Amino acid sequence: MLAAERGAAINTLAAYRRDLEGAEELLGDLVSAEKAQLSSLAGKWADLAPSSVARKSSALRQFFGFLVDEGLRKDDPSSALPKAAARRPLPKILSHSEVETLFERVELEASTERPLAVRMLALLELLYGSGLRASELVGLSLASVPRDMPFLTVTGKGSQQRMVPVSRRAQQALGRWLEVRNADSRWLFPSRSGHISRIRLYQLVKEVAVRAGLDPAKVSPHVLRHAFATHLLEGGADLRVLQTLLGHADIATTQIYTHVDSARLVSLVNERHPLAGRARSV
Repeated sequence: MLAAERGAAINTLAAYRRDLEGAEELLGDLVSAEKAQLSSLAGKWADLAPSSVARKSSALRQFFGFLVDEGLRKDDPSSALPKAAARRPLPKILSHSEVETLFERVELEASTERPLAVRMLALLELLYGSGLRASELVGLSLASVPRDMPFLTVTGKGSQQRMVPVSRRAQQALGRWLEVRNADSRWLFPSRSGHISRIRLYQLVKEVAVRAGLDPAKVSPHVLRHAFATHLLEGGADLRVLQTLLGHADIATTQIYTHVDSARLVSLVNERHPLAGRARSV
């Protein structure tokens, strides 16, 4: 069902399989599991992080929902599953000045017109300028880039396609890359065996961060996606629009950026308010 109806990715399917097999090792046959058995998981999972408990419980809830839908059992015992209030960590973000520092370095290197340097500029412009996931970026085909390049056709999670606007800067960088790109491949960013991998993209971003004098621990493809979202929200972007741009199925996922912005505002008040540096009298 996950594969055929929801189009879940291979990694997602593998994660569900691990969680269900792990639960079956603890409880026995899941198809006939009763509420009392599911309640016992709270003790068995006591040492796990809240996020892990939430993920495992979610997998089991969906499994029992599937059994009921398919008529394989009449009741749904999942209400007895442990409930973990998993707090989603705030994403790492880069400041505007750090983004500028990064791009100054990449633009300097691309001014040599060396193909790999021009490619790096195009990759970063799409990460920060369009908010693409790493997998979406490396998997772009030439056919996804129209001639005038106002939009890209992106295949996201669950094989869902969406149209993503391309900034003027990214258009220019893509145009430069297409001029120097010398490969007979259907991929926009080809490699010897297909397209560059997510791991290689991760390495490239880390390497350019070091050359720009930034802490590589703070910079990654996903951090640039977070920066795209946070900086758009700071500029007044609507949350629903941001959800569409990022390809989030649930707006609750997008709402994390409102917390990031709130944290930034609190920090701004504490640092810049006229009374911030004044000692409080007792």
